[in-house]
Amino acid sequence: MAKDPVNNLNVLSQDLLPTPQQVKSALPLTDKAQATVLRGRETVRRILDREDPRLFVVIGPCSIHDIKAAKEYAARLKRLAEEVGDTLYLVMRVYFEKPRTTTDASNPPASASSRRWMI
Repeated sequence: MAKDPVNNLNVLSQDLLPTPQQVKSALPLTDKAQATVLRGRETVRRILDREDPRLFVVIGPCSIHDIKAAKEYAARLKRLAEEVGDTLYLVMRVYFEKPRTTTDASNPPASASSRRWMI
């Protein structure tokens, strides 16, 4: 990468990311995963339409960089969801390596959709 005394001073390299279609081809959705997604969407729809009396709760953490910690957190959240499932529907929502932790998310590079920027 050419030295630029003004822009991207902390960028060490750029790597092309696979397209969404390439990821889907490499990691096809299993029948079990598809059923989980569809069941979750239907539950949320029923809650929002007030056909289900539970409260829909979206829970972080905001960003995760450690896959092992993310799996541990998800397992703990699943146990909690089972305990409170009569009154609450818990959904884990998280970014993996949130963009602003590696770049300025308010001003992403023009090619951000197809590149990963590392510092």
